[in-house]
Amino acid sequence: MPALSDIEIQRSLGALPGWSRKGDTLVKSYHFATFPAGVAFIAQVADIAEAMQHHPDIDIRYTKVHFSLSTHDAGGITPKDFDLARAIEELAAA
Repeated sequence: MPALSDIEIQRSLGALPGWSRKGDTLVKSYHFATFPAGVAFIAQVADIAEAMQHHPDIDIRYTKVHFSLSTHDAGGITPKDFDLARAIEELAAA
């Protein structure tokens, strides 16, 4: 799957509040009331990512969880990254 163009990425970001582009990745941080709440969220994201066969880079800092999405074998951002970002957003909204 080829990487998206800059214009395609900007258009798609418009539908994902809080997500931004940092180089060849999509990024967003979430804040949780407690450390266990953040870890539980990550466990749910892990199940979704495994089903999609597309795995995010995740950084946990106490109650802050940071996601970085990129399709490494494509060398950039692809529709797979936006699919996973939307799935993470849906989970966060639930």
